[in-house]
Amino acid sequence: MEKITCICVMRELMMALSDFENKLMDAHGVSLNEAMVLCALGGECVTASVIAERTGLRPSHASKVIGALEERGYLMRELGKQDKRQMYLSLTDEGRKCLDRIKAYQFEVPELLKPVFEAYQKN
Repeated sequence: MEKITCICVMRELMMALSDFENKLMDAHGVSLNEAMVLCALGGECVTASVIAERTGLRPSHASKVIGALEERGYLMRELGKQDKRQMYLSLTDEGRKCLDRIKAYQFEVPELLKPVFEAYQKN
């Protein structure tokens, strides 16, 4: 059986991300995509398309993640003040508390991902 290096490395990367997500779920009860949406919002009030752009999620997937967070009381929707057709999302108090806990938590970065984190911190 011939190994394809790119696929094997991607498998290792996916396993590392899966392990990271499991730890995130255990510690904070949110998935990686949910945590990314919380981080993408921060203290701002933005549209779902901005969240999709900031997280790299497809709009349909971002919508599902947003819906799950809204159902759990972490996000709220507001009509735009100038354009009533626009829907804006922001964190609730519970969403802010969850994001604050995530920010304060000391995650153990998987070995495979350490070079990526180190390069990111240099920038």
